[in-house]
Amino acid sequence: MKVSEIGEFGLIEILAKMVEKSRDVKSPAWKNMVAGIGDDAAAWKNTSRITLATTDCLVQDVHFKLGQTAWSDLGWKALAVNLSDIAAVGGKAQYALVTLGLPTDTEVEDITNMYKGMIDLGEIYGVTIAGGDTTSSKTVFISLTVTGSAGKRLLRRSAARPGDLIAVTGYLGAAAAGLRLISNGAASTTEDAPLRQAFLRPFPRLREGAIILSVGGHAAIDISDGLVADLGHICRASQVGARIEVERIPLHPAVRKVFPAQALDMALGGGEDYELLFTASAATIDKVRAKTSLPVSVIGEIAADVTGQVQVLDSNGRPYVFDKAGWDHFGKI
Repeated sequence: MKVSEIGEFGLIEILAKMVEKSRDVKSPAWKNMVAGIGDDAAAWKNTSRITLATTDCLVQDVHFKLGQTAWSDLGWKALAVNLSDIAAVGGKAQYALVTLGLPTDTEVEDITNMYKGMIDLGEIYGVTIAGGDTTSSKTVFISLTVTGSAGKRLLRRSAARPGDLIAVTGYLGAAAAGLRLISNGAASTTEDAPLRQAFLRPFPRLREGAIILSVGGHAAIDISDGLVADLGHICRASQVGARIEVERIPLHPAVRKVFPAQALDMALGGGEDYELLFTASAATIDKVRAKTSLPVSVIGEIAADVTGQVQVLDSNGRPYVFDKAGWDHFGKI
């Protein structure tokens, strides 16, 4: 059955029932909900905490290609990339508003599968789908706005200090490797399954962001555009520079095995790993390590003498040259 056969409101009714079925009366987000799907505006009770909001979208043939990505994975990722932004400031995500642009011949089952992916991830992190909009479009786009909250302080891109160490959670390069495999149409193997999963179903580091904030981390950003590009965002916002050492970058083991020659470049510039890149003192980083099971790797240091620049150094202290510095929608970084 296609969306043109049931119309906008028929589709909304189906999706609203899916969301209602996921209701968890013990969830704080559900408890504070006043009005959700079906009213002109979603409404929830405010708290005394800082209110957070972020928005991001996935566009067909820019961020994904139909036939290469399962609809449930598409829903998962659409929510995950927004939750990752909340994680980067150390916040807690609460509500999501979903806007869909759909060709009229889109199958209803595809959209319900997409919502299933969003609901599955939302249940892990206590996020409620509160509403949204649908419209006809020549290609598919999924735009989400996610709100959340934080305490009295946030992790900010502008808070890095000279002398801070630079650290990352988890491993890097897996998403770029997964995208390469999917784009090339390579047959899936047990060996490369973690790479495909990293690209299609990333896990936002909400717990780790909260930990980094709670123990005194300074600046942070999620790695979406690429390690070097995102570190550059911190440097420019904080008016500092950075030096990182390629030998200290935590490459995903599967990337080393499947793409040994390209693994380092994928970690430096591939993007979409959605790990957290942050700056802090050595003592603070040790506290983060003590509170998470994820690897936390120190890869460099914030410097005052190279303002706005990221220096990537090899094992001999010489500049390491690589092909791609990161993702830019409208140009080359």
